Amino acid sequence: MNRFSMTLACVVCIASTAHGDDWPRFRGPGGMGVAPASSRPPTTWDGMTNITWKTPLPGPGASSPVTYGKHAYVTCYSGYGLSKEDPGNKADLKRHLVCVRLADGGIEWSTTVPVHEHEHPYNSYITSHGYASSTPVVDATGVYVYFGTAGLIAYDHKGNERWKKSCGTHYYNFGTAASPILYKDFVIVNADVEDRVTFGLHKRDGTEVWKFKPVDWETNTWDTPLIVPVKGVDEMVCFGDRSRLVGLDPSSGKTLWTCKVPMQSYQCPSQVAHDGVVYAIGNHPGNAVAVRLGGRGDVTASHKVWDINKGSVVSSPIYHDGHLYWAKEESSKLYCVEAASGKVVYEERLEPAVNRMYASPILAGGNLYYVSQTEGTFVVEAKPSFKLVARNVIDSDKSIFNGSPAVSGNSLLLRSDSHLYCISAR
Repeated sequence: MNRFSMTLACVVCIASTAHGDDWPRFRGPGGMGVAPASSRPPTTWDGMTNITWKTPLPGPGASSPVTYGKHAYVTCYSGYGLSKEDPGNKADLKRHLVCVRLADGGIEWSTTVPVHEHEHPYNSYITSHGYASSTPVVDATGVYVYFGTAGLIAYDHKGNERWKKSCGTHYYNFGTAASPILYKDFVIVNADVEDRVTFGLHKRDGTEVWKFKPVDWETNTWDTPLIVPVKGVDEMVCFGDRSRLVGLDPSSGKTLWTCKVPMQSYQCPSQVAHDGVVYAIGNHPGNAVAVRLGGRGDVTASHKVWDINKGSVVSSPIYHDGHLYWAKEESSKLYCVEAASGKVVYEERLEPAVNRMYASPILAGGNLYYVSQTEGTFVVEAKPSFKLVARNVIDSDKSIFNGSPAVSGNSLLLRSDSHLYCISAR
């Protein structure tokens, strides 16, 4: 057994505080936004009701909270880009990783990452979400955070930096948003914006193990990859470019299959999968597509199941009980689609209309939780007939809510630009 394997074994033993309620990455344990069947978080709350604790954050951020054991982790930024009218001095930009105790909301520790010389200026579309949009991923070996041109950084569970890896220095109008994931001994991150590459790095020290670089494809992808077991073999599904889904071997980065899909612009939503089929929604012209997994080579003609002209720009879908659910963020519309056929079951407009919805929904306790930026969280029954259960607004918090909720047992963790909230039935 090598030194890293021995250390990892010790860490796993020590990390006995980890349990089945962990929400360790963007969109939860399986990356598809679905909480354990035993979870029953509240469906109603406000600024006073069912708020167990709220913790002020050092700055805003569009990332989602994650949990591991007795702690939650969330990223923020400060010092620059807090106001469109007066963004300040870019040299003052700092990013933060904050570790919060789940028991009482107290801050266990907080780290600071200084500005990078190739940082994106505060203009164009980055003003919609800022400099901390990638969600951390955590396991027994530590916490892994992607900060775009500032790099991928690995921390131990006490907040000490273990290693740091540059994944490119380019930037794009929309900034960085793809979140890292873990697979076996690898950290995998879509760094299309920074280097037009998806990297597989070793968790031990950040050594590059593999990279996937599309050749002569039109890129601009912000989706977080999804690992799917297919007949005993793991496939990693992501957008290889703006109009092509790809299946990769997550151990080597080797391309297994490609499928041309009817999307024509940048891609942000992450995929979901069920029973050997992957479902993707995308931007302009606004489409959704279903593709059978397990193919090899170009599977466009043989593996595409259906596609429809309904989609989403940012928010990712949910699969549940034979149906897909998602929100179209700037039209206030919620969709329910039959997964087998692509038939639209309902298309409902939320009231009051939402300005924008960047957060991806989660499924817990038979309900879907849709977080809007300014009009609260809409709770909808996860059934193929639309029923609004509740709309929950924290009146005292006038900041933006961009993060997707995390589920911890029977509690929700919800972040805004100003606070992290623990919402539990009381």
